[in-house]
Amino acid sequence: MIPTADDWWQATFPGGRQMLAIADARDRPVKLAYGEVGSGPPLVLLHGIGSWSYNWREAIAPWSQHYRVICLDAKGHGFSDKPPEPELPGHQIIELQRSLTALVGDRPVTVIAQSLGALVALAAASRQPQQFDRLVAINVPIFLEQLPSIWMQLLAYLPLEVVWQFDRARLIRPLLPLVRAIVALARQEVVADPATIQPQHLDWALYPYVEFPGAIAKFAEELQQATQEIDKLVRGEPGLLSEVQANLGKITLPTLLLWGECDRWFPPTLGERLQQALPNARLRRLPGCGHDAAGSCADQVVPAVQEFLLKV
Repeated sequence: MIPTADDWWQATFPGGRQMLAIADARDRPVKLAYGEVGSGPPLVLLHGIGSWSYNWREAIAPWSQHYRVICLDAKGHGFSDKPPEPELPGHQIIELQRSLTALVGDRPVTVIAQSLGALVALAAASRQPQQFDRLVAINVPIFLEQLPSIWMQLLAYLPLEVVWQFDRARLIRPLLPLVRAIVALARQEVVADPATIQPQHLDWALYPYVEFPGAIAKFAEELQQATQEIDKLVRGEPGLLSEVQANLGKITLPTLLLWGECDRWFPPTLGERLQQALPNARLRRLPGCGHDAAGSCADQVVPAVQEFLLKV
């Protein structure tokens, strides 16, 4: 594994890993890990579920040549706090809004977000559009009927107390070779070419789960809440997903949708559907790219975003 927790942060950001203090959705004090580099208009980068800021590793340097790039670990993810108490549904939306205020004040900001991070950004933009200048949303899980991965489904249906016991006992450590093999297999679902999966990328993806108690349990909790919201949507009941879908027409800020043509979880037709629902969105398909566009197709994501930011 990686020798120390802050190696990547120190190598990537002049100030290394910093901690942002906010009140979470339950008004508990929490600290969120973030790093920033560059100067200019701020760009806030948001990762997907189960991931953390390392997923933007290939995009940070080129974007920081023209912008103040801020990478934020969501609560429960990466190097951010992992409170043991249950979360409120939709807590990510409130915490994003409060994080943006803490990071940039009242200034509208450009947000670049992938997967669950993009869904949260869309929800926040529909509630408080004044916080956003522009939005880049990558492979957004907004039209769902079930969790996209069998591994996610299995973890979502385990009793949460059992997961917490496993997590607190640090049983992942003696089982690490098996867990690493499962993660490597699951990783093949989100990239177009499995040959691009590098051992060091798996190590960094796993690091928070191995080193930080609560990471596994908070991931499972997020999946369980996602399952509940999907079930509400399928049954036609009010919920967060139906709220976001109903409010898409209110999001008038310039929006770039990036979609991997080889996304096995959410096919590009869903990107076309989302584009039609957003008043001011353009869609760009990424050939030869899977669900994890930020992590595996930065050579396409970086110039596509730069072109968008220069034009609008």
